[in-house]
Order: sequence, then C-alpha cells, then structure tokens
Amino acid sequence: MALRFFNTYSRQLEDFEPRDLTSRKVGIYTCGPTVYSRAHIGNFRAYIFEDLLQRHLELRNYQVHRVMNITDVDDKTIRGAREAKIPLSEFTAQFKEAFFEDLEALRIKRANEFPAATEQRYVDRMIEMIATLVSRGLAYQAEDKSVYFRINKFPDYGKLAHFDLTQLRSTGRVKNDEYDKEHVGDFALWKAWDEEDGDVGWPSPWGRGRPGWHIECSAMATALLGDQVDIHCGGVDNIFPHHEAEIAQTEGCTGKRFVCYWMHCAHLQVEGQKMSKSLGNFYTIPDVLQKGYAGREIRYALMRVNYRMPLNFTWEGMEEARESLKRIDDWLERLHKTAAMTTDQGKDMQPGEQFEEALDDDLNISAALGSLFESIRETNRAMDRNELNARSAKAWIEWWHRVNSVLRVQKEEEALPPEIGALVEARNVARLAKDWQISDELRRELSSRGWDVRDTKDGQIITKRPGA
Repeated sequence: MALRFFNTYSRQLEDFEPRDLTSRKVGIYTCGPTVYSRAHIGNFRAYIFEDLLQRHLELRNYQVHRVMNITDVDDKTIRGAREAKIPLSEFTAQFKEAFFEDLEALRIKRANEFPAATEQRYVDRMIEMIATLVSRGLAYQAEDKSVYFRINKFPDYGKLAHFDLTQLRSTGRVKNDEYDKEHVGDFALWKAWDEEDGDVGWPSPWGRGRPGWHIECSAMATALLGDQVDIHCGGVDNIFPHHEAEIAQTEGCTGKRFVCYWMHCAHLQVEGQKMSKSLGNFYTIPDVLQKGYAGREIRYALMRVNYRMPLNFTWEGMEEARESLKRIDDWLERLHKTAAMTTDQGKDMQPGEQFEEALDDDLNISAALGSLFESIRETNRAMDRNELNARSAKAWIEWWHRVNSVLRVQKEEEALPPEIGALVEARNVARLAKDWQISDELRRELSSRGWDVRDTKDGQIITKRPGA
C-alpha cells in the first residue's frame, strides 16, 4: 500500500509523494509552542502525532527535515514579561527550557531546527517579506501605523478552511480593532509599537514595531525549508486564521504553492470536557508525572487514537495505557527467553507487515496497535504450548525493534541503586539458604522502597513501581 494522508486543503485522502522523489527528502514544518506558559497535554497530543508522522516516514526510508518554531514574541509573552517585571527573553527562557524537558520525558524526537521568532535573522526575513507584499499591493499601512494583508487581493484566501469571505464580513469572526482597516478580515503583518510593548520592538520601514504571529511562521519555514514545504502540521485550531494567513502571505511573496500536504490534529478533551483551568482539569506533563505515571505511559495514552479523531483524556485511560505497556513488557521478556533456547524446535512463525501498512493509511494508529496486540496474543499462545522456536522469537524481537522505532514505548532498563542491589543480593543469599523468613523481610523492605520482587525459576525479577 502506498503512503496516504488526509490533506486538509483538499479534504481528501491523497497518496503521498514528496517533491524530491529521487532523494526521498521530506520537509516538514510543525507549529511549536508559544512560550508564555508551560505547554499542556493538549499541545503534546499534537506534538506526539507529529513525532509519529516523522518516525513512520523514516521507517519507510524517507529522509525527514523537520522544523518546529518557537513563538517567543506575541501579546501573551509580552504581557507575561510585563507582569513579571523581567525582560521578555528572561520570561520566555523558562518555558523554552520546560518545553524541551517535556519533549525528553515523552521521547519526542527533536526537530532539526527550533527557530525562535525573536532571532534577528528571522525578523529581517519577516521585514523583507512584508516589504515584498507591500510593493505588490497585497499589504498596506493603516492609520494605526501597523501593516495589514489585503485578503481581497488574494483570491484563494479561505480555501484551506473552506471559508466564505462574505461570512467573515457578516459575522465578524475576526475581531475588528479600533482602527479603520480596509476589510474586517485583514490581518496584521507588522504591529506598530505601543506603550504596552515596553522595550520589545524592532526598527522597520514602517516604524518601530514587531511582527504579527502569522508572518513569523512563513519567514521561518521558508528560511529553513525553502519556498515550498512537503508537509505542514498543527492543531485544527490553527487552520483559521493562522494557516490560512500563512498561505496567503507566503504565496503572495513567492508565487509558488506553499504546502503540498496540510495535516491537522483534532482537539483533546479531559473527561469529556474542554480543558480549562477554571474546571480544574488543566494538566501539564509534570502534573501527570506527579500522579505516578511514566513518560512512556503518557506518550501511549496521547498517541493511541488517530490524530484526526478527538481524544478524551481520562485517568481510566492512563491506567489502560499502563496495562497495555505491561503486556508488551511481559511479552518481550518471554520472547527473549525463548530466543535464548539452545534447541530450535517448534513452529516457524514470522511477523507480517500489518503494523506498518496500518500506519501507511493516514497513520491509522488504532489499527496498527490492534495488529500489534493480535501478534502478541498469537505468539504468547505459541509460547504457552512451547511451539515458538528460537529463530522465530529472534525474528519477532527484530520486528519489535522496527515497531518501537515508531512507537518509542519500550521500557528502558534502569540500573539498580547500590542500596537496592545490596538488598536484592542479600535476599538471594537468604533464598539459597532457604531462610524464608529473612527472604520475606527483605521483600517487604524492598517493597517499602518502591521495588517489587517476582520470583521465577530463573531467579529474582525486580521492577520499580510506577511513581515510586
């Protein structure tokens, strides 16, 4: 099956063909965080979808160049810095650091570049693009000294969102401001400086000011990926006006189709409700980690539903994620034992390609996980009957490595702290001496320190309890 993705622009599933078929290079631009606060689990649902996309493309032997922007100047970041009474760069630095910590916790692959909107080379490019739009009559400076894009001069404006401009005028969906723009939907490319901006601003041909949010992404995307991008991702809330504006201003500058495939992630709810601080259901990654869940469990919970379907985050769902990963852990343990057998008797069972083929179909993660757990059931049954030979077990382990290169949920071996290792060794000595009382006391001591012990014919297996 050919790779195919749902393109928001056409509202259809389309076979995927990168612009550079020979080298199989794929340029991806993903909308990153606005660093006025710590990103929440809804944000990371989108970032995990984008990570899954990149990893699957790489599994299929594409060379991915991914750029994720960081918005470190806008109304919210400036307001936050002003309220904290610290420079903008100092205010946003803490949330940039937190963002990268959370990426690490969720095993999200880092993009090739994380351009920040305040970097001078990108500000220069924004000014250059705005000047081009003004010279072509696609933008103008209004009475407030800000520069706006003329949406009426771009015939395709609204096609990504399938939006009728007459509706925009009649409903006032885009907030009008106090100054007289030519059209209620004209969006800001350059915002003139005002007192609330404080020391935030850059010189430009239109006076001191700062870039609008939309032009930031156009400038960074084209600076790093070129005039055309294979795939552009984001949340469904970015479709209008942000991505619609990106298309208009970028194509207005280049005269070329900006993006080949637009892919958008649906919203996340919490316990069936919109996530909101006022409802007490607003969670960051540290919030979930502090409840005793591991990063891989959060990753699985946020990944297991197709990106185009709304995801309902629940604590019951987190427990289900934990159980699912335990099934995988136990299965891998059995496979490794079977693979280590000296005899090679039993059935020859080889993995298929159902997992990869499911992801080929618009990242159908539900079907992919279904095929994974069906494979676990079949191979477990074979091992129960001693019918899976060592050669097959090794093949399944190799297959899992491919699967996990996309899922990234395998349990990572953790070295025992010295004091825990000493207790485990002491218990081993007690068991060899058949001193069951000491053995049980040591088990309880290990348990009180957050470690569970399971006795098997091959010896003790010790695991750290989640959240311990």
